[in-house]
Amino acid sequence: MRNNLVGELCAEFIGTMIIILFGTAVVAQVVTTAGTKAPAGGHDAITWAWGIGVTLGIYAAARLSGAHLNPAVTLALAAFKGFEWRRVAPYMLAQLVGAFAGALVVRFTYTDLIKSIDPKHTIASQVIFSTLPGNGAYQVSVTNAFFDQVVGTAILVFVVFALTTANNNPPLSNIGPVVIGLLVVGIGMAWGVNAGYAINPARDLGPRLASLITGYSTALRDQNGYLYFWVPIVGPLVGGLVGGGLFKMLIETHLPKDPTEEYGDPTVSEPEHDVAHDRLA
Repeated sequence: MRNNLVGELCAEFIGTMIIILFGTAVVAQVVTTAGTKAPAGGHDAITWAWGIGVTLGIYAAARLSGAHLNPAVTLALAAFKGFEWRRVAPYMLAQLVGAFAGALVVRFTYTDLIKSIDPKHTIASQVIFSTLPGNGAYQVSVTNAFFDQVVGTAILVFVVFALTTANNNPPLSNIGPVVIGLLVVGIGMAWGVNAGYAINPARDLGPRLASLITGYSTALRDQNGYLYFWVPIVGPLVGGLVGGGLFKMLIETHLPKDPTEEYGDPTVSEPEHDVAHDRLA
């Protein structure tokens, strides 16, 4: 007999690892080639690669675990959607380890290019692995960065709940991962400058620890020397609860338990097939 929890944790591990393999690698590519004769992308490339990574990570993990791939999502699901609390800590740990493993792969694969631009492993290339206020380039306070993480993750969880609540007319399950990936792209394009849109504690802490043990002695701090690692952990956890709570209060409590009884066919975006018209045509 299969151990369901082990399978679920394996799915969370590999799904989160896939996100990081795409996300941190694209940042490494952009950062290490910026200013050269052949720069490899910019902000748009970063947002799209993160979104694609999320989509593919969900496809990899969804059948076994539901593809949380984010401690903020797991916490919100436990608080508002009936996910078992006893599974919360194991899921979060699997996500963290997956992010850590993915970051190590990127760290060693990009060793030469990182060394060529930042041989002392300073804040200049730390942004490849972990977020910074103002992306390390703009003056953004820690308070502002924290609020940004609350807002960004609230948007993420609110919309994820909207896309996955069965009686809210969500997209078909095989299309859902694509839409969630596009959601992450949108958040990156609109909410990326204040704090690097971590919106996922595992996505930030895992790579941050990977960089810490591979030469980045300042990995836990921001460009101003402040202890910063807690911001993209606590902010998203709070934001996930805010987003999940708002969805529960503003949308889910008003949805009919059986939408076909109260509102008719829930796929209202599709026009009804007019048989009589077809016969006359």
